[in-house]
Amino acid sequence: MRAAVVGAANTSVRTSGSPSSAPIALEIDEVTKTYPGGTRALKGVSLQLRPGQVHGLVGANGAGKSTLIKIIAGAERPSSGELRWQGTTVDWRRPADAQAAGVAVVHQQSPVSPALSVLENVYLGAGAGALWNPNRRQADFAELCASIGFSIDPHAVVASLSIGDRQMVSILRALARRPQLMLLDEPTASITPAERAGVLGAARQLALTGVAVVFVSHFLNEVTEICDVVSVLRDGKLVDSFGAEELTEERMVTGIIGNRLRAVESTHVAQQPGDPVLELRRLRSTSMAAPVDLTVRSGEIVGLAGLLGSGRTELLKAVFGADRRTEGEVLVEGKPLSGGPAAAVKRGVAFVPEDRLAQGLIGDWEIWRNVSMADLGSLSRRFLRLDPAAERARAAQACAELGVVAASIDTPVRDLSGGNAQKVVFAKWIYKTHAVLLLDEPTAGVDVGGKADLIMLIRALAARGMGIVVVLSEFEELLSVADRVVVLNRGAVTAGYRSDEVSVAELTAAAGGLS
Repeated sequence: MRAAVVGAANTSVRTSGSPSSAPIALEIDEVTKTYPGGTRALKGVSLQLRPGQVHGLVGANGAGKSTLIKIIAGAERPSSGELRWQGTTVDWRRPADAQAAGVAVVHQQSPVSPALSVLENVYLGAGAGALWNPNRRQADFAELCASIGFSIDPHAVVASLSIGDRQMVSILRALARRPQLMLLDEPTASITPAERAGVLGAARQLALTGVAVVFVSHFLNEVTEICDVVSVLRDGKLVDSFGAEELTEERMVTGIIGNRLRAVESTHVAQQPGDPVLELRRLRSTSMAAPVDLTVRSGEIVGLAGLLGSGRTELLKAVFGADRRTEGEVLVEGKPLSGGPAAAVKRGVAFVPEDRLAQGLIGDWEIWRNVSMADLGSLSRRFLRLDPAAERARAAQACAELGVVAASIDTPVRDLSGGNAQKVVFAKWIYKTHAVLLLDEPTAGVDVGGKADLIMLIRALAARGMGIVVVLSEFEELLSVADRVVVLNRGAVTAGYRSDEVSVAELTAAAGGLS
């Protein structure tokens, strides 16, 4: 259905000219935003967004990125300061005002209508001329696809598309309005690495056609790959801004959190492991190519390295009992484990899944109810009556100890940032004795500062005596936290290393079956 993404081949092409030589599409001058209650989300931010440039915007959760995007898009109004659109001061009071001026937004999960075709989604609400004239619409659609080097069947039903292709449909829909400024807010957060290439290629191609592009991403390698200019926000302030010739991940990380994550990574010292807490003997599920033998000891962190489809998540689910189609044996503290997840939890096995909101939390529930739901027995009075005071006390303790940033423990977890929501998932498990902790992509969708907090938390749990098995797709992170690493390829263990004896390059080669 989908042809190769032509734009991906051009992601390294930079626009010509220095950042200061191009005209200005939008000038943001000393913009502040203070919410009722006194929270200052932005503190005098000034930026210049120019046609033909990809302007990266990075910062930790809570740095002010989302607030700034909302102000540019007309969804929020600044408390003070000015927006000057093509030299004229503007006061956009609603998103329709910004859209009419030429601003378009693509969010991390931009809504599409799954029952409609690609073509119908792209022109939904775009105006009667483009919507009702079939010939004009087809020609315009072909032109839009060509402008970003993308090819897709216009009659395909959106429900049949991958998440990455749906995101490209959102980009095409924004382009159908012929914007002069495109805001891409975490557009790659929920798609596969292969699909990211298409989105990144589209961003570069947009800049080459003269559109001003703002690109927000937690993936700093993406920012270094496609951005002409990068601005760093921290605590609501602009702390650094620089051009492509000065652009490095090191500089971005330093701007975001100083040397905090680097210090965390460089101070990891493996503990002396204790007795075995988890033993896999010829464990195999129907989706795995070969049985796995693995021993994890108390206080030890074992990383699972592999590429997409390597069987890492499948192995964790087999251990936790979420996949009943398994062969072999799982031992916890020397005794065989059988049954499903409830039996695993009872025996001291905890699982933090990759999709935290769908599988690890209940989004509409408050923090305090999510924290307590894995340990209701110890939080109940006589006759199994829950004790709300005990539940709330535990949640308050968790927020204080784990550094969960929220207005209160009554905040629904769907309103939390990725890093704070992940801390709530951890909090479900750490107040009851567990021997084994299974972690599937615990830092996914979490900013650099949040990753540092989670890495330190994982180490602290190992220091308590837990045996930990962790899946991380970012091999730098995996080597920074794991004591040793096991490589999976197509469902089979192909190699194993001490983390201080293998490089990222060697691990990448092994995961790809090259060594």
